[in-house]
Amino acid sequence: MIKFLIYLALAIVIVWLAVTVPLGKRTLWGHMGAIWATPEVQDLKNGVEEKAGPTVEKVKRGVKAGMDEADKDDVHDAGIDALDAAPVHR
Repeated sequence: MIKFLIYLALAIVIVWLAVTVPLGKRTLWGHMGAIWATPEVQDLKNGVEEKAGPTVEKVKRGVKAGMDEADKDDVHDAGIDALDAAPVHR
């Protein structure tokens, strides 16, 4: 618990420094925002979305199909019947 509190305090200090201490014309947070807004980074972001988009959609469909299958009543009933039929060893 103490270790967690130390890490939390350290993270808070780092964020505070990144937001408040100027490094030239901007804070660290300001520099990161300016870098994120550059055309090069936007091009990178768009390229990643184009390449990874189909894979992300495929994973989303797979997760949805898995969740739909898990929510079916017959899946739950089959599991309960299998448990009821199993011998109990004590």
